[in-house]
Amino acid sequence: MAAQNNAPLPDGLEIAGYRIVKKIASGGFSIVYLAYDEDGNAVAIKEYLPSSLALRQPGELVPTISAENLPTFRIGLKCFFEEGRALARIAHPNVVSVANFFRANETVYMVMAYESGRSLQDHILRRRDKGERPLVSERFIRKMFSQVMNGLREVHTNKLLHLDLKPANIYLRVDGTPILLDFGAARQTLKTDMPKLYPMYTPGFAPPELYVRNGNLGPWTDIYSIGASMFACMVGAPPQPADQRKVNDKMDGHFRKLEGIYSPELLQVISWSLKNDPLERPQSVFALQKALREPVPNKPAEDTLNSVSRKLRGFFGSFGKRDANAETTIQENSR
Repeated sequence: MAAQNNAPLPDGLEIAGYRIVKKIASGGFSIVYLAYDEDGNAVAIKEYLPSSLALRQPGELVPTISAENLPTFRIGLKCFFEEGRALARIAHPNVVSVANFFRANETVYMVMAYESGRSLQDHILRRRDKGERPLVSERFIRKMFSQVMNGLREVHTNKLLHLDLKPANIYLRVDGTPILLDFGAARQTLKTDMPKLYPMYTPGFAPPELYVRNGNLGPWTDIYSIGASMFACMVGAPPQPADQRKVNDKMDGHFRKLEGIYSPELLQVISWSLKNDPLERPQSVFALQKALREPVPNKPAEDTLNSVSRKLRGFFGSFGKRDANAETTIQENSR
């Protein structure tokens, strides 16, 4: 995954009516800043700055872009701008709120709401570190992902795909309600007339169609990532990467280890979402939500919980480093 090698904007800079406080996150496509608007409200500002195409030295505001990279940079800039415009039309409690977007320094900036909380990934890691068994309860998974899918349905209704759904991009407010974050990989829409920039994908959370050019992308693509994120809640690690599954699929064995820990109905829904063939998955978020509306089983007896602890012990590996900026609403994942 590409790192962000560009110098951030300086602290205290005034830009388009906002005052930059500090950089709070960065990744291969962009840099995110904490800022204040003219009324003193905290916001997060995301700057389009792909490190593979542009270079900004310390003390500079405008990046240097080679003539060779300029056409690709401009296509990406247009997609970023269109993405901001599409998100600004969405007013949903489970989708990050885009308040504004503007041009400056020969690039584009997206202004988003800033809230207290932490990412789902951080939530999982903290529970893992405390030795919680099971890692995340079935009730939590069903309730939280039902809300995530409410937001995702609204995204799809607006002809936008996320294409990088994972626990690091699901943010939990202080009250526990989730928000879909970081549409930075959403370089493709459901419209066929948009230029294509093929997205960076996250192994384990990305379906097979994201590994190839001209893959058949649609709502089913995000549905695979939803299933992978639910699986990660259970075991503290992503599923087996899709390219490896084509050679030697081990997911059935992983699901067998989860039997007795989570209900057969929930495991079946997740397995359905993780089908390698896009046509074998739920074709809409509504279909997945409908399948998820099953009663939560009663709390297991103590001897079952002991079995749970033994089964889960073998699952825990490195799930990812805890983000030091988990208290910010916007988290840009290193690419």
